[in-house]
Amino acid sequence: MKSKSLKVFVKGLIVVGVAFAMAACDDVTKPDAIESAADGLVQEEDGEGGQVQKDQEKTGKNGKQGETDIGSSDSQNTGLGGSSSSEAPEQGGSSSDGAGVESSSSEAVEEGIFLANDTEEEKNFMEVSYTENVEPCVYDRDNNRNLCQILAYPKRLSDTKKHGVVVWGPGGGTDPKDYGGIIKRLASHGFVVVALRQSPGGGALVTEVLDWLDKKNKTQGDPLYGKLDMTKVGCSGHSMGGLESERAVIKDNRVITAFLNNSGAWDDPGANQVPTNKSIAILYGEGGMERGNAENDYNRSDVRAPACLIEMTGGTGTECYRISPWQEECGWGHGSGSWAGMAATISWMRWHLGGEDWRKDDFVGSSGKYINGPIIGAEGHWKGTCKNF
Repeated sequence: MKSKSLKVFVKGLIVVGVAFAMAACDDVTKPDAIESAADGLVQEEDGEGGQVQKDQEKTGKNGKQGETDIGSSDSQNTGLGGSSSSEAPEQGGSSSDGAGVESSSSEAVEEGIFLANDTEEEKNFMEVSYTENVEPCVYDRDNNRNLCQILAYPKRLSDTKKHGVVVWGPGGGTDPKDYGGIIKRLASHGFVVVALRQSPGGGALVTEVLDWLDKKNKTQGDPLYGKLDMTKVGCSGHSMGGLESERAVIKDNRVITAFLNNSGAWDDPGANQVPTNKSIAILYGEGGMERGNAENDYNRSDVRAPACLIEMTGGTGTECYRISPWQEECGWGHGSGSWAGMAATISWMRWHLGGEDWRKDDFVGSSGKYINGPIIGAEGHWKGTCKNF
């Protein structure tokens, strides 16, 4: 009985001590009010140009088109959350160290960013929280619709590792919702993904979105509080979204790599201005209208950063690119990289943000998956070349 009474007494002292400690902490670190997800974002400036791809951007897998002229840039308040859903994984399972969305700043954080244990870039793995219609939005007058941001991330965020960030840029005049497949794929591999509402092409909108994410990362009570590694940021996008990504990797110190899908700069600034401590990849379709831009951007003699040029070949599409006055090539077109070729973007981000250095052999060398391998799940082969690695 004396032993039992002593245990009760000691337990009481511990409870009281913990209560005082918690109260003391609350006095010092009271949670700040949660900011709106729209804070830190302003209307985008006009793009800086530099790409021949104008008028219309073919965005769909089957040649769907969208207008480049967005019309009015008036902000539309459609609600922070918009429509939200949890996407179940298509294949496989998720990494076991994921936990609930709420974070704890006292948790020990391991080195490196969190990635799904499964490594196949052709598949979705982790269950994803996917939210459309995130403010601020821009009104597309030509198509009578709002274009809004999308936020996606693993439903079970890690408590032991930070998550890398990928910013996705849509093609000119294209609804970000059209890229749900690649956005969800990236998030299912462990990344926190924001799709821009549009891609002006100058990189400024990427910076504003990263400022917004940085604020969420520092705001107690936010689902992303303490979850992001803002030193592991990559940008990717389609067509004008590729230009937005390229300008961001040039201008924003937080962005360390860019993967351009069916894009490329004809004039400066282009890959030749990417810092040598960063990296860039440019993907194009053999028959895509972007082919000249992509090849010109990569082949500049003054490109000093690690860079890759990746072509999708052997397609049966009807889009054609004239490579000389008397010869043209047809096949994979302007909508290839963001759909049938999305695996290349995922693999690149897992390598450059996630530190999976074994993936280098898939891109760099004389033979490898994205050098001369088959396009898994689709027709044709990859044809890749790299420099400065």
